[in-house]
Formats: sequence, structure tokens, C-alpha cells
Amino acid sequence: MNKIFYAFIGLSFMLTSCGQDTSKKTVQTKEATTFFPFDLPEEKPNMPLSAAMNRNYDAYMGVRPETNELFTQFKYTKLKGFDYNNGDGTISRRDPSKVIFENGKYYIWYTHRETPTAPVGIPRVEESNDTIPSADWDLSDIFYATSKDGFTWEEQGVAVPRPAKPNIGHRSVTTTDILKFKGKYYLYYQAFSEAPGKSGGDNCPVAVSSSDSPNGPWTPHHKDVIPNGPAGSWDQFSIHDPYPIVHNGKIYLYYKSDFGKNKKEGKGNVRMHGLAIAENPLGPFKKHELNPIMNSGHETTLFPFKEGVAAFAIRDGNESNTIQYAKDWVNFEVAASVDLMPDAGGPFVKDAFTDTKYGQGITWGISHFARPHGDWKRNHVVLVRFDCDLSLEVNDPAMKKHHNTPKFEYLLSHGLNGKQRERISAETKSLK
Repeated sequence: MNKIFYAFIGLSFMLTSCGQDTSKKTVQTKEATTFFPFDLPEEKPNMPLSAAMNRNYDAYMGVRPETNELFTQFKYTKLKGFDYNNGDGTISRRDPSKVIFENGKYYIWYTHRETPTAPVGIPRVEESNDTIPSADWDLSDIFYATSKDGFTWEEQGVAVPRPAKPNIGHRSVTTTDILKFKGKYYLYYQAFSEAPGKSGGDNCPVAVSSSDSPNGPWTPHHKDVIPNGPAGSWDQFSIHDPYPIVHNGKIYLYYKSDFGKNKKEGKGNVRMHGLAIAENPLGPFKKHELNPIMNSGHETTLFPFKEGVAAFAIRDGNESNTIQYAKDWVNFEVAASVDLMPDAGGPFVKDAFTDTKYGQGITWGISHFARPHGDWKRNHVVLVRFDCDLSLEVNDPAMKKHHNTPKFEYLLSHGLNGKQRERISAETKSLK
């Protein structure tokens, strides 16, 4: 009993001694920090952290947006050299390819539509014909343009025209991207044999043309190089936006598919990305077993970055408006959340075809902007330049600022519709 009593007295003394103003020593000891410090540590502190704080240190390339190499602001500039017929909807340029630099100048390829009228719209596809387009990308050819500075462009004309019937693409060839592989050039594109929307969707195979020069002439291969998936699969109806990069000596071609739409159940399109790999630009391409490899995004925009590849998740999906990264080129993780992302970015990627082992990133490119006047009756799309800092070679603090605030008029333009006001009014009345 005495031993227990004296042990208790000793323990009480020790506890009393420990409680004598030792708190300052505790917070100054890194291993025993009791609160998160005011100066945000650049390295992960040795202390219990919430899931959010663990993610802030483990999931991103910097603990602040300004130190995250895959965070950026986007700046936009109107391009010179393109005419849109006063915006009446009869001329459209959209879905630019990657920008490449050859022969002392920049090159881009894009969807070009020039029709007597503006598109009637996919819901009115039955009104389309051989001169009236259904969608903005209907009745289109692939054009190209060159530039000495990336701001003023000179349109060179058609690169890949619609082929004669019954070849695939005789209705429209659209949404192209460029590959340079072993000294030759390849343009991949969507090839429509009927008006978009005719069969209830935007269904088209991927075709390819090749050339010994970026100036052409281009030889069409009249084949479906990446077939749709089997019945019931996520890409059974569409392989869109083919986007090739050279990696490990092979062609890694990323694409997007629309799926999951069910009007009866009120379900809209889901858009996700897939990957197909080939050793030869003409195929065969083998789709990756983990497809879809991105759960969000619209048009495809990717570039080698460090050991892996970075991608824009544009507009659609749970992880839209993010830049994502896959060190293994397949398994993408969110790397940054961004504002004003290019709607269809075709970046200047210096190492897209060099089979680089350590990608340097991008600083600019060409994108498109739909209906610049906001009028569906004159529906057309224009090309614009975007600039950013997603490069290991550039450090532009002005591109890393955050807290964008929209103008008041823009904010109010996103107002309630009539049905929403009626619902709110009914909810208010029910409270009385």
C-alpha cells in the first residue's frame, strides 16, 4: 500500500512539473507542434493533418497556386488575318490542331466551314441538305494557316478536302490534329458520311491523311484507323478529337467519347477521354485496357510534362476546369483548378514528337470561342490565341495570380429562368 501511495505522489509531482509553462517549448518543437503554423510550410510538417491538408502537400506540385507548376491564368488575344464575313454565321473556324514550327514559321490546321447559311442546329437536322449545315462542323474541310509571330496568320487554304462519295468523310472532315513521325506528317480527323445528328448523335470514324511536307499535298488513306468500340461499350458511337503524341517510340493517341445519354431518364451526355496506342501512324491502334482514362473533359489538350503528360479537363465532368497529370501517361490525377480554360486548346508543344523523357510544358496556343456575339441564329466559331505559364522554362508571376472576379454585368447575365422563379415563388408561399 505504501509503495502505491508513494508512486502516486511521485507521479503527481511529475505531472505538476510538466504543467509549469512548457507550452512554448512544445510549439517550438517540430515533432510536437500543436497547431498549424501561420507561415505556410513549403514542406509537409510532421504533425497530424486533415485529409485536405494531406492532399495539399501530396497531390499538387506546390502548396500554393503560385508555386504549383501546373497552375496558371489564361490570357486571350484576338488573332489577325481571319475573316468571318461580319459574323453572319456563314464562315466558321474551330478546333485547331497543335501548333508546330517548321520552315521558319508556325503552322496550324483547323475545321473550316463556308456555307451559304448558318447551321440550323442538330435538333433541326432534317432541314439540312447538301448546302445547309446541321451543326457548325457540318459541310467542313480542313484548312491550314501559317504565322511568323503567332498573332497574325495567313490562311493558306484547304489541306484535306471532303473526299468523293462513298469514301468516309464525304459529308464533312473536322477536328483535326497533327503528328510528325519519322520525317512524315499525319493529320488525324473525324470523318462524317452523314450530317451530324442524323443518326441521333455525333457519330464518325477517325480517318488519316499523310504528307512529306506540312504544306502538303496530303494523301488520304480512306480507312477508319480507330474503330468505335463494341456494342454496349462507352465509345461504341464516337471517337472524337484524336490527339497524337510520341512516347516510348510509339504513337499515344488520346480521344474523347460521348456516352450515357438517355432522354427518357433525363440523362445527358457524359464525356470522358480514352487512349489508343500504335507503333505505326496508320495503325493498328490498340485501345488501353483502363479506358476511359480521364473522367472529365471535352476537347483533348495534352502535352509532355516532366516524366509524364499533362491534360486539360475542359468544361465537362466532375473534374472539369482542372489541369491533370499522369506520370505513367495513363492514370490521371487533378493537379490544379483553373479559370477561363481554353475551350478547345491547340497548344504549341515543342516536344510533342521528340519522344522526350522530361517534358518542358507549354506557354501558348490557339483555341476557339463559340458564338462570339451570342446569337445562335448566326452560329459560328472564331479562333483566338491563349497564353499561359505551364512551362518549366518560364517563370511569369503575373500568370500565377488567382482570385479572378467577373464583371458585375457578366455575373447577372447568369440569372434564373422563368421556371426557377416560379419554383422559388411556390416555395415561399408554402412557408406562409
